[in-house]
This record gives sequence, structure tokens and C-alpha cells, in this order.
Amino acid sequence: TKIINYHLFTLTLVVIGSSSDITYSILFEAVTTLLVFFSYQLFHKDILRDGIIYQHIMKGRCLCLTSRLVKTLLYNFIRQEKCPPATHIFEPKAEGGLLYGLASGVASGLWSVFTLGGAGSKAGVDQEHNPLPLSNQSLLLLLVLANLTDGPDWPNPYRQAITCFRNTQDTSSLPVEQPHTFQINFNSLYTALCEQQRSDQATLLLYTLLHQNANMRTYMLSRTDMDNLVLPILEILYHVEERNSHHVYMALIILLILTEDDAFNRSIHEVVLKNISWYTERSLTEISLGSLLILVVIRTIQFNMTRTRDKYLHTNCLAALANMSAQFRCLHQYAAQRIISLFALLSKKHNKVLEQATQSLRGRQGDNTALPDYAQDLNVIEEVIRMMLEIINSCLCNSLHHNPNLVYALLYKRELFEQFRTHPSFQDIMQNLDTVIGFFSQRLEQAGSDLSVERVQEVIMKGAQALPKNRLKTFPELKFKYVEEDQPEDFFIPYVWSLVFNSGVGLHWSPHGIELFSMDSG
Repeated sequence: TKIINYHLFTLTLVVIGSSSDITYSILFEAVTTLLVFFSYQLFHKDILRDGIIYQHIMKGRCLCLTSRLVKTLLYNFIRQEKCPPATHIFEPKAEGGLLYGLASGVASGLWSVFTLGGAGSKAGVDQEHNPLPLSNQSLLLLLVLANLTDGPDWPNPYRQAITCFRNTQDTSSLPVEQPHTFQINFNSLYTALCEQQRSDQATLLLYTLLHQNANMRTYMLSRTDMDNLVLPILEILYHVEERNSHHVYMALIILLILTEDDAFNRSIHEVVLKNISWYTERSLTEISLGSLLILVVIRTIQFNMTRTRDKYLHTNCLAALANMSAQFRCLHQYAAQRIISLFALLSKKHNKVLEQATQSLRGRQGDNTALPDYAQDLNVIEEVIRMMLEIINSCLCNSLHHNPNLVYALLYKRELFEQFRTHPSFQDIMQNLDTVIGFFSQRLEQAGSDLSVERVQEVIMKGAQALPKNRLKTFPELKFKYVEEDQPEDFFIPYVWSLVFNSGVGLHWSPHGIELFSMDSG
């Protein structure tokens, strides 16, 4: 009973409290205490679906505070308030009066409970490395609450609140009343999300909102400054070597969800960027957001091919490219080259596996021991090659006249596609590529020999207008939709708690007792 009453008191503090120099520490400790209450999950390998705190916060007296708690935590994240100087929090002023003294007393009491309970390891907030402790801690608590499992006969109310909250500008009435709904300023939330994508937890919040809140997803996709959101996500993927795998997955899935929208796929090619400082492989003085997105996703695929070899990563990268392919517009020369270069790399890998399989069979005549599984490797590579051919074909069928650079790159490396013309897995999709290569090759031959790059591009642009669309075979539209795996809690709950363990301000648990995730995960 004492735990439940203290829990309710702490929860009420978070909900009704407004941050100021006086109350900042109180709110921070209240949020932290709630995190500590739920931390018993860390010491169990299995996902827990019961417990005193769980029961109390899911359907007890706390239930009526659900929407206000979620809203408060979101606003703490939005405000990004820095920790006030410690003297403003812990040292009462003579003129502060009784109220100030009570506030300081509560803050000190909470801090004592927090540290003596075994979870705290610091005597204060580390302002140098965590300048926004309340924002950080509130976001972690929000993610913990959002990922609590549903009960046997009741849904997670905090996930319901996150799923249905609306914009303060939305004055329409709901046809059906939704439980735990509230309104919040979408513009402020969008701005905070754009500014904070360097952290795993902010990226996970962005994923959660895009995937689960249709109101927020529609708002984000309607923004005319989507580059502010997409560029930080691309930067995460570009620095894949420095990021943990979960952060990379979340960034990639966010791109996949965004590319499900055709309007997004068109608009990103209309946004022109200048001098992307973090893209260091090549100087990009001017490039569209769409071409940059293609470059970064292709780089991620190539990194995965040479390092991690994760099929899940491959699949999502290719799905995002496929979703965009019909709306490719005015591809940057370098982006077009990289598409064909990726195909060249896949072709080389395909030939290498074929050669290894052949040599192995020749060297094992009469040997009945098991062969390496070359067939499986070959099947995976051919699936990826097939997808790349479909992506190129989709662009040629839908927007050939908008992409002379891709046609140029295709013609320049036409010999790459020869071996796949008669391959049974690729014959159908190769028909269109053959038609395009043959059509433009003929026009270039008619234009003469020793043509300059500019002259070749001119011939391509005029030819693109002249090629009858009915000469290209129609294929089903490439469309992929992100769907969460069954039992997503098996991934998200350990991930969220690894973020709490590694990023929680002033929190420490002995790593020897952690059972939920391995200490080297991510």
C-alpha cells in the first residue's frame, strides 16, 4: 500500500507540476522515481505482463491521469529546458517563504529515497553531458509506458493516448469518442523531433508517432520543410559504422514509412540542398533531397554487403528505394551512377558465388560430405538483383524522360546486363531494359562517333521524348508497406530498457544483474 500511495503521489507530481527553477528538480526526481518503479523488468529475461506497479498504473487509480501524464511528458520533451543552476534548486533563499521551503524539502526527500533505493549513483545532475535531464528522463519514461504490454482484457492506455492525440489546431469533432485523447501543439512537437534525432530515444519516439499516430503522420507528411526531419535521419544512416544497429533500424524504418506516401516521394525531388557537410565521399554542392536519400540508402546497402550481411537491413533498404522508384525525378548524376554501381557490385558477387559453387563441385567428386550452402547464397543474391532490376525498370517505365542521367549511366555500363538477358529469373524484367538500351544505342550511333558528354545527353533527352510508352511492358507497381513483426514487445521492451540503462540521467544498475538484454547488444 505504501508503494502504491507513493507511486500515485509521484505520478500526481509529474502531472500537475510545471517546471521552474524551484520545481525542476522535483519534477525530474518524480519522473526518475517512476522509471525506477518499472525497472524490475531489467532483472527478468522474459517480458513481464503483471506486477503491483503494472496493475496499478494500467487500471488502478492512475488510469484517470493517463492522458495528462502522456501530454506532460511530451511537453517536457518539447520544451528542452536546461537544468537550472544547483543553487537555485537546493539552497533556499531567506525571502523564499514557506512555499519555497516546502518545495526544497520535498526535493531533498525525493532525492534521498531515489539514491538510497539503490538506483541512483550521482549526487546531482551531470549538466555537462546531460544538459536537458528532465527532457531526456521524460522521453525515456514515455517510451517505457508506451511499450508496456496489453493486459489480458484491457489495452495499454498509454499507447492509446499516444495513438490518438490531436493537434491543438484541429477543431473538428471526433465521430467516435476515443479514450485518453488530448491535444498538443504539433508544430512544437515536430520542431523538437527534428532537432533531437541524434539520440536513439528521439528516433524511437519519431518511429512510434509515425507508425501509430495517424494524425501526427498526416501532419508530418504535409509539412513543406520535410528536409529538416529527413536530413538528420539520413545522417544517422550515413554514419552507420558509428551507430548501434537498433538506431540504424529505426532510422531505416522511418524512411520506409515515409516512402509509402507518393506525395512525399514526389516532393523530395523538388527540395534542393546545397553543400551537405557530413557527406564526405564526394563534394555535393547542389543535390535534391531525393537524390541524397538514394545515395545514403545505397551506401547503407553496400556497407551491409561488406560488413554485417543482415538480410533484414537489405530488405528494408530495397523496399524504400522501390517505393520511391516510380517518382524518381531529375536524379543527380552521382545518384544515377551509384544505382548502376550497386548493380555492378551485385553482379560481381553473383559471379563469384557461381564460380565457388562450380569449383567446389569439381573438387569434391566422390566426396559425400556436405557442401557449403551456395544455393542459398545464390538465391539471396538473385533476389536482390531482381529487386534492383525492378527498381530501374520502374523508373524507366514511369519517369524515363525525367531521368536522362540514369539512361546515360545505363548505357555507359550496358555490358553489365548482358549475362542476365537469358537468365530464367530475369528474362521478363530484362525485356524493358533491352528495349531502352537498344533504342538509345541506335540513336547514338545515328548521331555519329566521338560524341561529347553534352552531345550524348542531348541525344538522350530528345530520345526520351520520342520513345513510345507502349514499347515498354507494364509491370505491377512496386509498393512495400512496413508491418511490425508479431510480438513486437520482444524487440522494443529490451531496446527501450537498454536506452534507460545507458542514457538515464543519475541512474545506475549493476550490470551483473541485468537479464533483459545482453550488455553488448546494439
